[in-house]
Amino acid sequence: MKEVRIGMVGYKFMGKAHSHAYRDLPMFFPDQPRPVMKVICGRNAENVQKAAKQFGWEQSSTDWRELMDNPDIDLIDINAPSDAHKEIALAAAAAGKHIFCEKPLALTLKDSREILEAAEKAGVKHMIGFNYRFAPAVLLAKKLVEEGRLGDIHHFRAWFLQDWLVDPEFPLTWRLQKEIAGSGSHGDLGAHLIDLAHFLVGGISEVIGMSETFVKERPVPDNMTGLSAQASKDSPTEKVTVDDATLFMARFENGALGSFEATRYASGHRCTNSFEINGSKGSVKFDFERMNELQVYFTDDAGDVQGFRRVLATDPAHAYADAWWPPGHTIGYEHTFIHEVVELMQSFKEDRQPIPDFTAGVKCQQVLEAVDLSIEERRWIKPSDL
Repeated sequence: MKEVRIGMVGYKFMGKAHSHAYRDLPMFFPDQPRPVMKVICGRNAENVQKAAKQFGWEQSSTDWRELMDNPDIDLIDINAPSDAHKEIALAAAAAGKHIFCEKPLALTLKDSREILEAAEKAGVKHMIGFNYRFAPAVLLAKKLVEEGRLGDIHHFRAWFLQDWLVDPEFPLTWRLQKEIAGSGSHGDLGAHLIDLAHFLVGGISEVIGMSETFVKERPVPDNMTGLSAQASKDSPTEKVTVDDATLFMARFENGALGSFEATRYASGHRCTNSFEINGSKGSVKFDFERMNELQVYFTDDAGDVQGFRRVLATDPAHAYADAWWPPGHTIGYEHTFIHEVVELMQSFKEDRQPIPDFTAGVKCQQVLEAVDLSIEERRWIKPSDL
């Protein structure tokens, strides 16, 4: 295919990120099929029309079902709130449309499996949005693990820390409502950590966790956009129905041990998405707030110069770097989405499934629910049993 015609459901935080990726891809990756931004869809007619004009979409709509009947659309991009994913994805599969869905794939493991089954039965391409995989420094860590340069992996520890909910008067956005979001920091932030663990180390065999909701009620918002919201002084309060923080321990199928922490209550941490991998021959450390860097340590370095070295993953030796700027000129958050879309477009060019596909979404949801069950029953749980 020389072009892939897209209908997108959602136009806020992720809608802007995806739109930016579609627009920039042809300039920097001209050998890939070209994304054609046909129709953007949202519930508010005035706002979605503004988004269409701002982001560069040909048309706007307030009914996502119109996208399914449109013969000029090849792929459905789903970045609406989490509770809408299942219905839209199932309709897209039934219509024979390829699907790119932001995480989580669905609110439950059962629904995630149903979506995967529908996509496989329809024979369409399906991709889930785990964009952090596509930072060049993360891909360098993956390369070092795969090539055995870190030796046998003993530990994976990861933490995703934010602080946007520390103020108890911050309004009750949809991300704090279980019926819409599915879960709080666990499913929103922890899901990225779990996917990175699967990507870098492998499958998780058992988990045990704990969680807490620190602020039990919050003001009802007058309006919200992305991670921001406003409420009037006399707004009523309603119950927060998700976790504010979740921590869990894990054992990997290869014998490695893991620890995971996700919270929105870590004052001073805007978006600290980090991991460390320790192996018998070396270690790596990554922090997304310094996303162009990977800290690397090798045990066979001479004793007088041993220590973590800073590797700047901007040279052509690193994944995707040759498409961007001269060495040392860094890239940002938005580029992870562009790289994600490169993989999506490449899958059309090579006629294969993109990676990560919905199988990764199901696998992630399996661990998320195993942790939830472990918290409820206060015991170790094997995700494979779910």
